[in-house]
Amino acid sequence: MIKSKAKELEDKIIVFICLMVIAICLFPMLNIFARSLSDPLAIVRGEVSFWPVEPTLDSYRFVFLDPSFSRSMIWTIILTFVFTTFALTMTVMAAFPLTYDNLKGRKLINTIIIITMYFNAGIIPNYLLMRSLGLLDNPLVLILPGSLSVFNMIILRSFFYSVPDSLRESAEIDGANPFTVLMKIYLPLSLPVLATLSLFYAVGRWNGFSDALMFMTSAPDFHPIQLKLFNIINNLASIEVAAQEGIAGGIPAASDGMKAAAVMIATIPILLVYPWLQRYFISGVTIGAVKG
Repeated sequence: MIKSKAKELEDKIIVFICLMVIAICLFPMLNIFARSLSDPLAIVRGEVSFWPVEPTLDSYRFVFLDPSFSRSMIWTIILTFVFTTFALTMTVMAAFPLTYDNLKGRKLINTIIIITMYFNAGIIPNYLLMRSLGLLDNPLVLILPGSLSVFNMIILRSFFYSVPDSLRESAEIDGANPFTVLMKIYLPLSLPVLATLSLFYAVGRWNGFSDALMFMTSAPDFHPIQLKLFNIINNLASIEVAAQEGIAGGIPAASDGMKAAAVMIATIPILLVYPWLQRYFISGVTIGAVKG
């Protein structure tokens, strides 16, 4: 009885902590959403908290009327899809060969790969490298440099290690080559971890900002949504300062609603990815396991 009460108290504490974490993550988003739909004067009066006051879609109209924002959104969706597909392919190609014990130089390759996790050349050498490769203001600069995460590769390699060698050996006895073993055995068993890594890559690329800021200075048509959002907020901030100083007309708080609308538009698409991948997270790691 005492043990059951202690377990019940432990469960309640865990539920309380989870609810607090949810509230910490959810309330700021609710505030931004409310600001994006509220009247600018209500924002000035400080009446907006977690529910829109005098709802209006003017902020969203302003953002959508900017054709460059729509182009940036479409480009970022394409970029995220291409980058995630390419990065996941590179990760699989790097992780799978390292599961073979007879691979020559396997330990040396593992050591070199791990070293790259702790040592980085820095921003200036990276910029010089991109320039020497002719990737400045080239969309490929947003895909190639970050197409292989060592951390993600180690996660996938560790998962491959957990696959019984007997599965691979039985396939090889039947005449399967390494590519067939990968496609028919390892990848079907790896759907949950592949879905997780896909989410990591997609979120990382969608939220990517610094690489586009440094390497895409003269190619505004290929600015991802986060850089476009940064430029919008900066421009609106300048308008707001000018309005406050009497240099330009307008309501300063109108820019606050427009910022919130831009943030919501840039955030919603990547949030929709989570429910789509959720079914893979709960499928378990024994998919396709041999019976018996």
